[in-house]
Amino acid sequence: MPKPVVLITGASQGIGAEIAKTFAQERGEGVRLALVARNTQNLERVAATCARRGAEVAVFTCDVSNETSVASMAVDVRKRFRVVDVLVNNAGRFLPTEFLSMSVEDFDGLLNANLRSLFLVSRAIVPAMVKRGKGDIFNMSSIAGLQAYPGGAGYCAAKFGVTGLSKVMREELKDKGVRVTTVYPGATVSPSWDGSGADPKRMMPTPDVARAFYDVYRLSRSTVVEDIVLRPIGGDL
Repeated sequence: MPKPVVLITGASQGIGAEIAKTFAQERGEGVRLALVARNTQNLERVAATCARRGAEVAVFTCDVSNETSVASMAVDVRKRFRVVDVLVNNAGRFLPTEFLSMSVEDFDGLLNANLRSLFLVSRAIVPAMVKRGKGDIFNMSSIAGLQAYPGGAGYCAAKFGVTGLSKVMREELKDKGVRVTTVYPGATVSPSWDGSGADPKRMMPTPDVARAFYDVYRLSRSTVVEDIVLRPIGGDL
């Protein structure tokens, strides 16, 4: 079987980096990774770790909220790997701000980073999956895409948008051989929480969340997991 090509956005740190490392660890020489993010230095560091585990890896510096940047990245990925078998729309941004004090700029920034980016990357990559009649898409939502909380004006709006867009994608693609899974993690140890004062002991380990992506991908083509909800044991984050 050909080695699957797994494209991961937001792969320079946090959950995205851990997903890349998990695929590399589990499949070794049997996987090709396209790692996408804005921070080239961090991407190359993650790529080096994955390469040591046997994966074939390429990095693509891209602002996934920018249409031109995404189009250029998609062309470069096709030149390098030809196809994408698994798309992990992980890129996002977290900024806790109350509705009454949130600026339009910050609101737009969260929508762009979390929702617009998913739309742009999917529109660039998914048509080729449909043409081949096979593919897997993982869209990173959040518990904030299922329930609202104070201080989550922009982030909840963006992640509820991811939830809605994912449902539409699933309905439109399910008869075309393309599986769509939406992932809703609660608090996970990652740079997003730096400076928040939250206790890491109340959060999920990043490898646990990353493992869920890989395990769902490994299911037979007869099965689709539509939603994955992950929460810390005993936690309320």
